[in-house]
Amino acid sequence: MLKHIQLQDLLVLDIETVSQYSSFSELDEEWQELWTRKVGALNNPEINASLLYERAAIYAEFGKIVCIGMGIFHRENDEWNLRVKAISGHDEKAILAEFAEMLNTRFNMLNRHMLVAHNGKEFDFPYLCRRMLINGIHIPAILDTAGKKPWEVNHIDTMELWKFGDYKNYTSLNVLAKCFGIPSPKDDIDGSMVGHTYWQQNDVGRIAEYCKKDIVTTAQVLLKYKNMSILSPERINIS
Repeated sequence: MLKHIQLQDLLVLDIETVSQYSSFSELDEEWQELWTRKVGALNNPEINASLLYERAAIYAEFGKIVCIGMGIFHRENDEWNLRVKAISGHDEKAILAEFAEMLNTRFNMLNRHMLVAHNGKEFDFPYLCRRMLINGIHIPAILDTAGKKPWEVNHIDTMELWKFGDYKNYTSLNVLAKCFGIPSPKDDIDGSMVGHTYWQQNDVGRIAEYCKKDIVTTAQVLLKYKNMSILSPERINIS
């Protein structure tokens, strides 16, 4: 699997998202109505929409990005290494603009470069595109799928690869890590706690550290897909 893919041409991604406001009550009347309709279409319409507002984080129309994690493979002393960093903060437009600039300048060779994420085709990639448009940022060519044929899209989804044609299958990153014997990073939060960490604790740094650890896990899973050994801790540089 992925024998033709060169590690140095890949950018491993993960995003962390939260609701646009800390609570349903902060929405104006029109947004409250729109969210209520959204919840009604997804759940029992009798459920109070305000109690489900934390779910707004997973919808680009109602959420926002507070962190983008990135990982890049490189060779050093004839061994593969991984550099990991994150762009995070409260200013979503600034985060997206910096990320877009990086893609446009460093990952712009569409005949080589590829983006990697777990469940990226269903979540990370479209979410990034939608939020860029909302913030008035041009979508970089490597991220934009408009008008492209499936084989022209430079995206690798580690969850999609695990399906092997089984479209009913959903497998979390943590499950794959366990299957492959990839050490699970000890962390004090998980994905369900990102909103609380952001809105109640105002701790973007904590979210960024969690995001970077997911980048490492995704990169390790990718190596196993290529039948390669996972990276030892000393070959992973997290900044």
